[in-house]
Amino acid sequence: MQLGVNHLGHFLLTHLLLDLLNKSAPSRIVVVSSKLYKYGEINFDDLNSEQSYNKSFAYSRSKLANLLFSYELAKHLEETGVTVNALTPGIVRTNHGRHINIPLLAKPLFNLASWAFFKTPLEGAQSSIYLACSPDAEGVSGKCFANCKEEELLPKAVDDSVARKLGFK
Repeated sequence: MQLGVNHLGHFLLTHLLLDLLNKSAPSRIVVVSSKLYKYGEINFDDLNSEQSYNKSFAYSRSKLANLLFSYELAKHLEETGVTVNALTPGIVRTNHGRHINIPLLAKPLFNLASWAFFKTPLEGAQSSIYLACSPDAEGVSGKCFANCKEEELLPKAVDDSVARKLGFK
């Protein structure tokens, strides 16, 4: 379910829109990932985590899949006028973690910490807006951004053989 919601749905939607994006070029595809990709591994023998499931590792796997997909798709769309970039927004103060079990006495401390250290939704959206609209990002493709700046990825997020096997089509 996690891989489907966090990756496969976006993968399918992107493919369904590719003809329109090509006809509308120049156009941009923006993929939202997470720095938690660093803890993910693509295990082709258990891609859906049916043999071994851990929600944290499954989330990380789906975010790694996002990056591999954007990396591979950018190569396939070279010289079409369609750019593909990914981003990691950082920790954003939303209700995304509403199902995390925090002890009652720790909640006030967690809430205080989130106000002090987490990004607001507006701050978290800046890299998405930058990649979608900024003239500075025009023609840039196959990269990952954080805080509106290019971010270097771990080798596993730009592994050609895994990206190809994970699939473009």
